[in-house]
Amino acid sequence: MKYFIIYAIVLLTLVSCVQKTKTQKVTLFLDVSGIKDIKTVGVRGEGKPLSWNEDLRLEEVKKDSLFKISFIGNTGKLCTELKFSVNGELELQDKDNRKLYFNKSGITIFNAKFNVAK
Repeated sequence: MKYFIIYAIVLLTLVSCVQKTKTQKVTLFLDVSGIKDIKTVGVRGEGKPLSWNEDLRLEEVKKDSLFKISFIGNTGKLCTELKFSVNGELELQDKDNRKLYFNKSGITIFNAKFNVAK
């Protein structure tokens, strides 16, 4: 009986710690004005579809100045971390990653300027 009670407590603790996931539609805008010879613009980060190993490419919205990407993901987290890249070079070297806080509505829009922390 003693082991049953311990097992039940452990099981209830594990079940109560599981966070519900929520679908998040995220749109990232990146201002790259002032940067010359742009070939690629991307974002890396934590949580799919982001990855720290390779860029998720942004599309050009305004020639040589504004890029964007939209994606949908499922997460139980309130925020994620990311950094942008231009021509494969990550921004904010030796500085903290950007924190992207998800909007409770499930639609998050994030505006940033390359290599400028908020």
